[in-house]
Amino acid sequence: MAVSEKVPAGSDLPVSARIRDRLRRAGTRFHANDDISGFIEPGELSLLLDEVADKMSSVLESLVIDTENDHNTRGTARRVAKMYLNEVFRGRYSPAPPVTEFPNAANLNELMIVGPITIRSACSHHLVPIMGRLWVGVMPNQHSNLIGLSKYARLAEWIMTRPQIQEEAITQMADLLMDLVKPDGLAVIMEADHFCMHWRGVKDTASKMVNSVMRGSFLKDSALRREFLSLININT
Repeated sequence: MAVSEKVPAGSDLPVSARIRDRLRRAGTRFHANDDISGFIEPGELSLLLDEVADKMSSVLESLVIDTENDHNTRGTARRVAKMYLNEVFRGRYSPAPPVTEFPNAANLNELMIVGPITIRSACSHHLVPIMGRLWVGVMPNQHSNLIGLSKYARLAEWIMTRPQIQEEAITQMADLLMDLVKPDGLAVIMEADHFCMHWRGVKDTASKMVNSVMRGSFLKDSALRREFLSLININT
């Protein structure tokens, strides 16, 4: 279908095709780690679940699994569809959680650290788990917006419940927090186990990946950066 073509109302096309058409006509990217919730109309998520379940049944059939007679896999296709749409990839199909912002009435300007926040994601290369921890450091200024501690965890969950690679995930988290909080500086560090290494390929169960994003004063001030890194004590 050409990008410029519009799917007619009441079309018999699969719901995924209708959603994809809206995204293309809007010129909106829909990579694995993008939020596409704004292009899903009421009632379509349940239809999408039905479509994914149907296609997952075809995958199991191609894997030569007798789902009709195997009691363990008889409902697997629908369970997997529900897991993807409602849980592990939920951040693609649901809007950002509501976040109440408070003015920095006390003019706080000292380092604040939140973490470790437990994160669960899925590698976009193999769709296997990424499990780890995330820390956030914030240097507010008098114009910053303050958000509740629990909101950092909720925002991290929203970002991470998409097929991701770790390097892009924490950049998304940093961009989101810079926009919401507007601090002088922001630091985000993530440490995670990747089951694409543990479970397959090299099968190295000891390896972890640690990476960071530094913005503003954390990038410019090496003393501040050292203070943050020493306080989170990532190896404990």
